[in-house]
Amino acid sequence: MGTLTELLSLAQQRARDLNLPYAGALTPAEAHQVWQAAPGARLVDVRTRAEWDWVGRIPGAAEIEWMSYPGNQPNPHFLAELKRQIDPEAVVLFICRSGQRSSKAASVATDAGYTNSYNVLEGFEGDKDARGHRNAIGGWRKAGLPWQQG
Repeated sequence: MGTLTELLSLAQQRARDLNLPYAGALTPAEAHQVWQAAPGARLVDVRTRAEWDWVGRIPGAAEIEWMSYPGNQPNPHFLAELKRQIDPEAVVLFICRSGQRSSKAASVATDAGYTNSYNVLEGFEGDKDARGHRNAIGGWRKAGLPWQQG
């Protein structure tokens, strides 16, 4: 892989290339390495409680729903929960199922003063394959990173 500085620089370059409103974007493997190497770094899983329970959890990740289950409504307490659990000075890595909700969470967090917010590309389950199934193309699980059944 690379050093912490190299990984964060790569993620920041992706953000510039993609015109992202947060610090950077990391692949799952890069995110795991940053999480392990950056002092105080936090991984924030923004999937729903149902996803954590039924699909799987990442040990040690903070769990803050972006959308509430059931109902799929925005979590009105997202920022309050983030502020209660996560230091605004930390490197914060946001992950969801595929990288879409976590991108939005990273944007909102950045606007709230979390200037070291990164999105985990591909998310926990990755994109759907030709048969409409996840976990075959990209994602945290496919990369063989730590997780446990919910």
